[in-house]
Amino acid sequence: MEANTQVKAEARYIRVSPQKARLVVDLIRGKQAGDARNTLRATNKRIAPTVLKVLESAIANAQNRNDDADVDRLFVSEAYVNEGPRMRRVRPAPMGRAYRYQRRMAHIVIKVTEKEA
Repeated sequence: MEANTQVKAEARYIRVSPQKARLVVDLIRGKQAGDARNTLRATNKRIAPTVLKVLESAIANAQNRNDDADVDRLFVSEAYVNEGPRMRRVRPAPMGRAYRYQRRMAHIVIKVTEKEA
């Protein structure tokens, strides 16, 4: 890959609150790709397999972009979670009332870069 070329993978409209997804994404930011994989496999959070899938997709994108890309030299250069749209729902309440609540969604973005030798 060319020097400092970032390769991106993105998962959009994931049904988890961005706050909860950020807890997992913060664990892998700046790590080697292999170490990040191991961290996500060992993380006991519901969103961890989804973040792992996005990371694996970013690694695959790096390999597809350049045939001689070295997977061992890839590291997570950027990883962040943006807020997606909110689904507004209504929960029945006593005496004919209704309470509104929001189901949040997240967009997860992971970028990997190859370290120089």
